[in-house]
Amino acid sequence: MPETAMSRLWHVAFDDDASKRQQGLEFIISAEPRINDEIRVPQVRLIGPNSEQVGVIATSVALNLAKEANLDLVEVAPNAKPPVAKLIDYGKYKYNEKIKQREARRNQSSAEIKEIRFRLKIDEHDFETKKGHVIRFLSGGDKVKVTIMLRGREQSRPIGGVELLQRLADEVAEYGTIESYPKHEGRNIFMTLAPKGKKVRTQSEQRRRGADTRADRQARQKARLEAKGKGVSEEPQNTGSSLNESKVSMPRVSNKSEKPNARVSAAPKADSPDTPAKAESKASSK
Repeated sequence: MPETAMSRLWHVAFDDDASKRQQGLEFIISAEPRINDEIRVPQVRLIGPNSEQVGVIATSVALNLAKEANLDLVEVAPNAKPPVAKLIDYGKYKYNEKIKQREARRNQSSAEIKEIRFRLKIDEHDFETKKGHVIRFLSGGDKVKVTIMLRGREQSRPIGGVELLQRLADEVAEYGTIESYPKHEGRNIFMTLAPKGKKVRTQSEQRRRGADTRADRQARQKARLEAKGKGVSEEPQNTGSSLNESKVSMPRVSNKSEKPNARVSAAPKADSPDTPAKAESKASSK
C-alpha cells in the first residue's frame, strides 16, 4: 500500500511524540544521581570522602576503592569531562539532602490571603468583631481580602460599600495598608489589605511561636493542677483536726437503757498497826 502524505505526517508526529516521551523518561531516570555500577563511563574524576582531590582514575578502580571503604561511588557532576564522582555514604547523603530541602521550604515566606466578608448594613458590634479579625491577620503577616456583599437595591448604590471599606482601612491603618483599592465586580466590592512593613513570618517562626504558646499553656495548666492538688491535700487535714476537736469537746451522754454496772467489791484493806489498848486486850486474853 503506497504511503500517503497523511500517513507520513502521522509517522513523523508519532516519532516526535515517542522521542519526547523518551526524553521525559530519561529526565525522570536521571533525576537521581548514578551510583556504583550505574556509572558506565570509563574514567571519572574522583573526590575522596573528605572532599580531597584524588584525580582522574578508571571507574573500575574507583569502584574498588568504594568497596574497600564501605562507601558508594556517586556521580555528582555527570556533565563534566570526565564526570565527577565522589566516595560517600549514599543513604546518609540522601538524608542530608532531604533535611536541606525541608529547611529551605521552612525559610520561605508563607504569607496567606485571608478573606473577611461584610454586609453593607452591618451593625456596630459585628463591625468591631470583624475588624478585630482583620487586625489579627495583619499582625500575623497575612494579607486580607475584604469583601462587601451587596443585595437587592444595594447594588444600585455601591458607594456605601466603598465608604465602609474606607472606614475599615482608616481604622486598621496602624497594622496594614491598602494594596488594591475597592473594586466593584458583580454583586461584591473587593479590597485587599497588606501588612504594614515587612511582617511576613516564615514557617519556622510560626512553628517557634506556636511552640512557645503551647509551652506557656502547658505551664499554666501545670501550675493550676499543682495549686488544685495542694488545696485537696490540705483539706483532709483541716477536716480531721476539726473532727478530733469536736470529739474531745463533745460531752458523753449516758444511755438510760444500759444496765447498771455490777457493784465492785472493795479490795481488802491492809492491816493497820495495833494501838496500845488493843495490844493490852490481846495480852490479857492470852
